[in-house]
Amino acid sequence: MFNKLLEDIKISIKKSENIEEIEKIRIQYLGKKGILSNHMKKLKFLDVDKKKECSIILNHIKNKIIIIINQKKIFLKEKLLNQRILNEKIDISLPGRRIENGFLHPITHTINDIKHFFYQLGFTTIYGPEIEDEYHNFDALNIDKNHPARDSHDTFWFDSNRLLRTQTSSMQIRAMNQDHPPMRLLVPGKVYRNDYDITHTPMFHQIEGLIVDKNINFSHLKWIIYHFLYYFFDKNISIRFRPSYFPFTVLSAEVDVIDQNGVILEILGCGIVHPKVLQNVNIDSNVYSACAFGLGIERMTMIRYGISDIRSFFENDMRFLAQFKYI
Repeated sequence: MFNKLLEDIKISIKKSENIEEIEKIRIQYLGKKGILSNHMKKLKFLDVDKKKECSIILNHIKNKIIIIINQKKIFLKEKLLNQRILNEKIDISLPGRRIENGFLHPITHTINDIKHFFYQLGFTTIYGPEIEDEYHNFDALNIDKNHPARDSHDTFWFDSNRLLRTQTSSMQIRAMNQDHPPMRLLVPGKVYRNDYDITHTPMFHQIEGLIVDKNINFSHLKWIIYHFLYYFFDKNISIRFRPSYFPFTVLSAEVDVIDQNGVILEILGCGIVHPKVLQNVNIDSNVYSACAFGLGIERMTMIRYGISDIRSFFENDMRFLAQFKYI
């Protein structure tokens, strides 16, 4: 009887095709209410010699079943794994999906190039908030309450005090309030004005330069501007300073470059920082003087690389960016 039971169990295990079926067989024969457990319970009705004989046989069958079940489980798991590997394998002979690599933006190239030049002159780069208050963006820079730049059609206002900064010059005030002369600072960053056409965008980039020290004068500023523009454009240009007006500088000038074809292009504004601006940050204008300049990164980049439409910088066209891959 027991031999027949063992053969039946072996046949059931052999026919099983998955782990779930094996588990059902284990419970059917080895569970608390299983067939072997029931046989074990009946042993108490047998005499001592018969009980001993049958218990040995039943334990042998039980151990044999456990071994066979474990072997079958290992076999089924390997089979399942091999099937999964077969289904999920990758055909490495197929061509891969081509992913275009990105490139540094020409604006980034220009900013890095400008920073490199001014690092050699001892300038430190700092950054500031793009959401400014009226004091830092206008009042402390000696910009009159009735100045057109304060109008909503030129400036993005959040409320009566907060705005998207219109110039990186606001960092002059923050830097001079936090530090003491002498200082040489470079402030790259985004600025915002309400304008949009082929030469203007609502968001663009500026770099502000500031020197505060004793005996700073306009000749120092001109020397820096000349050497920087010759570095940036090579020496194939002429440079012209024109008198101008900015509320926060006096003397003030705008700088043009004239290319080989005689085309005049405005590049930047500069000047000696107004004494009132220094007074606003508690710097004694009788002891210290300062010069500053600000230039538009997009304008510099367009001239340098012959780009005609400023909107090309913001269209994320990989064909456009790829042209600057090897700069």
